[in-house]
Amino acid sequence: MVRWAEVGDGVLVRRHDELDLSLGLVVGEHGCLVVDTGGDQTQGAEFAAAVREVTTLPWTVVVTHGHFDHAFGTAAFGDCEVWGHPGCAAELVSGGERQRAFWVEHYRAAGRDDVARRIEGTRVVAPQRLVAGEAEIDLGGRTVRLLHPGPGHTGHDLVAHVPDAGVVFAGDLVEQGAPPAFEDAFPLAWPTAVLRLMTLGAATVVPGHGDPVDVAFVAAQRAELLRVAALCRAVVAGEMTAEEAQALSPYPERFTADALGRASL
Repeated sequence: MVRWAEVGDGVLVRRHDELDLSLGLVVGEHGCLVVDTGGDQTQGAEFAAAVREVTTLPWTVVVTHGHFDHAFGTAAFGDCEVWGHPGCAAELVSGGERQRAFWVEHYRAAGRDDVARRIEGTRVVAPQRLVAGEAEIDLGGRTVRLLHPGPGHTGHDLVAHVPDAGVVFAGDLVEQGAPPAFEDAFPLAWPTAVLRLMTLGAATVVPGHGDPVDVAFVAAQRAELLRVAALCRAVVAGEMTAEEAQALSPYPERFTADALGRASL
């Protein structure tokens, strides 16, 4: 099932059962901003068509980070400005084929040949408008603020803050419905990135996966990330074993193992 949810005036989230993915749309007077584009060109085209049912205004795209499920659908939006962090662009240029091969194999092993073929046939597009720190996009009558809050889920996370609506699109810096993913993460720095996100003062936070959440949810998840960071430091310092850290972690073994594997970053 795919469905829209309105989280503010002219601010919508497109929810997908596949990977519990959340994609965003912000509508202004003269343009609209698409937040992430999905995991392949077909999903991107379906999202683009859904956006066109909401608005015919010219679109701009922002990619919150360079993982396939957020960025591989961008080609479907044609010749438009695509914003992202320099590290996001680098990941899609140098790591796009690696990601493609991994996820094609993953979906084939899961018996999802249809998805595997879609990813195989996707043209990967990297952002060309690069934001290392902060930038603003004027949509007419409202401004969206783009911000890199520091390394967290990746080294190149970018959030999209809509101040007049009290909404921030957090990408995978915040997860709802599943634990945060640490495969490419910086577990020691992640809590600081989330704290900076919280200082934006948005009442509604849209995670990259799962339903929109409030500040209390984000604060609780940050407390868990702080616990994981402390466990990482303790293992690196030789104060406990990885097995002991696993037993004390708020997250399942696989997620904690990934965090411990990146404990020195």
